[in-house]
Amino acid sequence: METFIPEGYKSILSVYDTQKAIGLLKRLFEDNLAAALNLYRVSAPLFVEEHTGINDNLTGRERPVSFDIPIAGASAQVVQSLAKWKRVALYRYNFYPGKGIYTDMNAIRRDEDELDNLHSIYVDQWDWEKVIERQQRNADYLKSTVLDIVGAICDTQDTIHALYPQLAHTGKLSREVSFITAQELEDMYPHLSSKERENAYLKEHKTAFIMGIGDKLRSGKPHDLRSPDYDDWSLNGDILFWYDMLGCAMEISSMGIRVDPEALDRQLTASGCDDRRELMYHRMLMEGKLPLTIGGGIGQSRLSMLILRKAHIGEVQASVWDEKTISACQEAGIMLL
Repeated sequence: METFIPEGYKSILSVYDTQKAIGLLKRLFEDNLAAALNLYRVSAPLFVEEHTGINDNLTGRERPVSFDIPIAGASAQVVQSLAKWKRVALYRYNFYPGKGIYTDMNAIRRDEDELDNLHSIYVDQWDWEKVIERQQRNADYLKSTVLDIVGAICDTQDTIHALYPQLAHTGKLSREVSFITAQELEDMYPHLSSKERENAYLKEHKTAFIMGIGDKLRSGKPHDLRSPDYDDWSLNGDILFWYDMLGCAMEISSMGIRVDPEALDRQLTASGCDDRRELMYHRMLMEGKLPLTIGGGIGQSRLSMLILRKAHIGEVQASVWDEKTISACQEAGIMLL
């Protein structure tokens, strides 16, 4: 969507109070998430070596920011997410089932195809990953984890509302999660695009988890594109909330139970990505060296927008914007950080 400023919009918090609230919100949510999922904080890389295959390929069309490191004789890429790095970290740190990690992830998405209220070339998210048992690779465990994350988000909002009562009468998030598969959603709204389906469903259900993203639906198209080498497309999904201020569904998290060797083999072939099999990460996974895991990313700026009632993501993060966005925000009296 294009940049949209709601009529009469004015930020409830000042710029300085917004900065204070963002810092508090992030600390609160990290504690809530870590407690809910039994996660430990770790440091994360800003870049990884290109030849390892650890960087996230996203949909496959995005170009990572690359640079050489002459003193190390290496080529590196700025991470696009830590989906694969986390799983290797759990292996290296010798984590056992029931325990996991979370970290701050900062990325550059240079090929973002839209800059609007929700999209920026700068990405900041909490990346998390947890070791699981073979018998936990099922939809019930996935749903249970989703409920824990939504609970952590709502607990964070409740605390922020107590500390900033001027926010308390606005935008209460629903803890009740509606679970639906991407195929069921397509069957409900066969003539709508994927985003239009999400908006139609979330307008009614307010909080939802759309399951099974990446594989082709009966229409011949996937609900959305997913890299074949981290999520198991049959056991993944997106957490979305209805954001009444912008009149749209807001995706907060993409997550899922990760591929085992069988799922990786199947999805690499289906995606025409068999050339990745010789990369370090993929070899380790195919040989069964990496632990079975569940994980995902949770958008920091989007969560800040949602809880602090902001109209544009540029109010809670510093980035680079096109002239059209800058002009629209200036005319509305919105300060982009």
